This record gives sequence, structure tokens and C-alpha cells, in this order.
Amino acid sequence: MYAFHLSSHGDLSSANLFQFFDAGFGYDKSACEISSSSSKILIKGGTVVNDHREEVADVYVEDGIIVAVEPNIKVADDVTVLDATGKFVMPVEMNDKDYGGIDPHTHLAAEFMSAESVDDFFSGQAAALAGGTTMHIDFVKPVNGSLTAGFKVYEKKAKKSCMDYGFHMVITKWNEVVSNEMEIMVKRKVVFCIVSKSGINSFKFFLAYKGAQMVNDELLLEGFKKCKSLGVLAMVHAENGDAVYEGQKRMIELGITGPEGHALSRPPLLEGEATSRAIHLAGFVNTPLYVVHVMSIDAVEEIARARKTEITSHFQAAGQRVIGEPIAAGLALDDSRIWDPDFITAAKQEPTLLSFFFVSVFVLFLTLWIRSDGIKLFKHYDLSYFRYVMSPPIRASGHDKALQAALSTGILQLVGTDHCSFNSTQKALGIDDFRKIPNGVNGIEERMHLVWDIMVESGQISVTDYVRITSTECARIFKIYPRKGAILPGSDADIIILNPNSSVEITAKSHHFRSDTNVYEGRRGKGKVEVTIAGGRIVWENDELKVAPGSGKYVEMQPFSYLFNGIDKLDAKYLSSLKAPVKRIKSA
Repeated sequence: MYAFHLSSHGDLSSANLFQFFDAGFGYDKSACEISSSSSKILIKGGTVVNDHREEVADVYVEDGIIVAVEPNIKVADDVTVLDATGKFVMPVEMNDKDYGGIDPHTHLAAEFMSAESVDDFFSGQAAALAGGTTMHIDFVKPVNGSLTAGFKVYEKKAKKSCMDYGFHMVITKWNEVVSNEMEIMVKRKVVFCIVSKSGINSFKFFLAYKGAQMVNDELLLEGFKKCKSLGVLAMVHAENGDAVYEGQKRMIELGITGPEGHALSRPPLLEGEATSRAIHLAGFVNTPLYVVHVMSIDAVEEIARARKTEITSHFQAAGQRVIGEPIAAGLALDDSRIWDPDFITAAKQEPTLLSFFFVSVFVLFLTLWIRSDGIKLFKHYDLSYFRYVMSPPIRASGHDKALQAALSTGILQLVGTDHCSFNSTQKALGIDDFRKIPNGVNGIEERMHLVWDIMVESGQISVTDYVRITSTECARIFKIYPRKGAILPGSDADIIILNPNSSVEITAKSHHFRSDTNVYEGRRGKGKVEVTIAGGRIVWENDELKVAPGSGKYVEMQPFSYLFNGIDKLDAKYLSSLKAPVKRIKSA
């Protein structure tokens, strides 16, 4: 098997792996070589952490399987030994396997707003491995409303995967065909003598993006009912799309065309309203709900209220089954950068002032630059505030602290990224109209480091909580957690070693995904993933990636996770409580 030892880079624009080396995008040809990673690994002296306990022990791995977890393991000379003394050894996601971190929310090779996100299933996953994530769940978009056609497209996109992955499915329309296709996506079926194994157990509904992906309440209810019958999780992007559309028109009428118009057109109250509406409709149907990228206090309050007090008509004693997912950007950032008055900010390596003449020349040639990826004349300049545009928007200072508090107290359950990275050229498509800026930020590589620094180093959560929110809870929600295992004999060896005493600086120069910008640029933090082991192979060590395209595996996810436990009893209780229909005597 050929492994590609990738050096750090900021800009990658070729989809063909061998072209990476030929095109001169920061790769060293001599780094392409046959992988020599040992099939026998001993991780010695680390603190082994699971979601429920931690202990100092050695971990012995052979042929991709964890053989032993105990103190003072003795091995032969042909074993690769990794010294983890003073460091944490984490599985951070369980199946029959032990994965590194799992990111429940990504968009690789995603077509959106007349652009395609720059990271494919190789570059995005390679970056993830460098950051300690060894599995992610991406969103399949239908093709002309067809789920099966969309699934086939994403199967092809994922052929170059270098780590394990799963799929959610997006629903954009409703009819009998879509309803039947949902069953195909969930269940193993034989279609024209071919066994389908889609293995999808979650479906996403957009309450935003009017005229594109947005669904109305009627479709949402039909989708919720179908999800319930199949035992799959309904997910929502919660913003009021009609109101956002009105807000966008209002900003344009006021002459607000910059990226600040994006945030002003979709304020927190619209996220709160949509979150509340989705929660109430899920309660009406009595089906679990997963709210993606929770970004505001308004949404947190709705989720907290629902989880604390049952608001359905089904008389459940405990709170409603609502899952809230914050993302790394919401925990780490505020909206201050989108209010930057400077149109262009010089890159860090050339901190010079732009003359009036140069600005004029820039404006004259900007259109040409936007239309041609090959023109690199302005590469060293940064349209700084454009990179922060995503939906729901990054909120004002204070929302980030509220999200952290909600995560530490269990109101929110797990952390994703919504990784959907675009480069400066693509972001500049909205130079004169914020509505045309492709929405999306990075995070797939930074998530594990950011959560450690923000949540663990600050004392807001424990190390075992870190394991839970970065992966174990996700594994339980999407039913890739059939046993309460962790780093145990017999499990697959997908492990990270994190040094709590090392520091990390995030820069576009050093990250491993393809965008030329990074929303966390210059951020420093404690805690560094020093080693990532995937499938028993060391894929990240000494700041070097050793990854092979095609080595990733698709993980099927089965229906009826723990969130559906007791749903049938609640339905029965509800029906028995109706005292209807009332028997009435008809008058003669």
C-alpha cells in the first residue's frame, strides 16, 4: 500500500493525489513511499481514558486489534514502542471498535451556493487525522430530490477516503418516492438482485435557505412521522427561512451589503424560533430530535426547556428527547471580525500598508481574480472577515460562553464542526453582496484541540467528559456503540495520544486542509494530539501525516438507537389517555 506523507500546507487545489506532488503545492516527492508502520505497537505508561474512568496502563496493539490493556507489558524487539508517560491515551469513540474523535457534522466535497467546498474525502480526512479525529459523518444531498442518486454520488466521492466515515441524508422534498427511498437508505434491501447496505439512520431537514433546501412545516411533519416509523433520527438546521429572507431584503434596502449584513439578517431570535418550532413539532409526533450547530443563547434556552420539561402530549415524566450539537466555531469565536472596517488586511508575513493606488488597482482587477483560480497576484492578501460567514452566524460575544456552559452542564451533548471550507477566491464571490458569500468555516482538524483548551484546560469539564462530548455520545446517538467499551482487548486500535503539557498554534500555513485561510488563525492553546493511530497504523506522529487514499471504510449505522427506548410505551399511554371518541346518543 502506498502512503502519502503530507507536509503542512495552506493551499491545495488538485484532486488527483499524484498531481499534489507534480503541481508543486508544498509536497515533497521523496515523501511518497511504501508505509512501514509496524503491525505491532506498544503504547507505554499513558493514562488510558474512557468516558467513565481513567487509569495508568500500557496498551498493546497487534494487526490492528487491541490485545492487552494492563501495566508493565513486556514485548519483543520487533514492536514499535510509543512512550505516553504523562500523556492521555484515548479511544474517544466506540463501536466494536475504538475510534479517535468522531465529528458528527461535516460537508466534504459539498456543492453549495454556486461553489464546491475545497476539501474532498481525502484532504478533509487527512486533516482530521492530524487533529485526532478518526471518523466523521457527512451529509449526502439528494440529486433532483432523489436519495438513492445522491447516495451513489457520495459513494463515488468517498472512494479516496483515508479514514472511517458514515452518512446522514438530507431531505428537500416530499412524495411517495422519497418516503420509499428513506426505507432503502435505512434498511438492507435487495433491489434488482443487488443488496443495498446504505446504513443511514439520520435525516436532516433545513428550515432555512428559502428557495433552495428549505422545507415547510407540512413536509417537516411528514418527515418526522417517517423518521419515527423507521427508528431514525430527525435532524434540523434551525433558522426561520422566511424571516431570514425578509431580513436579507431589509439589509440590501439599507445599503448593507458586507458580511455584517449576513449576521444582521439572521439574528439569534430567528434561530430560537425555529428551534422551538422544531422541538414542538417533534413533540407532537413523539420522535427524538437532533438540532445541529446550535449557535445562540436563544436556541440553548429552547433546548434546555424541552429537556427539562416534557412539552409533548405524550405525558413523559422526563424531558423531551432533544439533542443539541454546538460546533467548534460557536464555542471558540465571536462575531467581532465581521465588523472589521478594513476591506483588505495584509497577510501576517507582509504587514505593510496598502497605498490608495494599490487599492484602486486591486478593485479594478478583483473581478478577474475571482473568475480565475490560476491568478495568484493577490494571494498574500486576506479578505479577512469573509472567512467567518456561516449559517447560523457566529454570534456576538457572550453566546460563546453560554454554549460552553450548556455543554458543561449537559444541556448540549456533543461537539461537531460543520466543516465546510471555502478558499478566499470562493468567499470573494460575495464581495458586493453578502448573500452570495458561500457559507462555511473550517474545524475538522482543530476541533479536538479547541475543545480540550476551551473546556478541559479551563476546568469546565473533566478528561472523561472530554471523551464523551468529542465522541462517545455521538457513537451512542448514532448506534455505533453496541457495548460500553473503550480501550479494551479485542477492540480495533483507533487511538490518540494527547499531551496536555504541549501547546498548539493554529495557522493557515500549518493546517492540512485545502483552504488558504483559517478562522482560528493565530490561536494558541494547551493540549496537543501527538499521535493518531487508525486501524492499528500510526497515521500522525512527529507532526507528519502518513495516510493512504482508499484505506477508509464506510460505517453502517443501524436504526433504533437508545433515543427510541420507550417511545412505543409513550404512544400507548397517550392513546389510552384520550378518552375519545365520546359515545353520543343521536336524537331521533
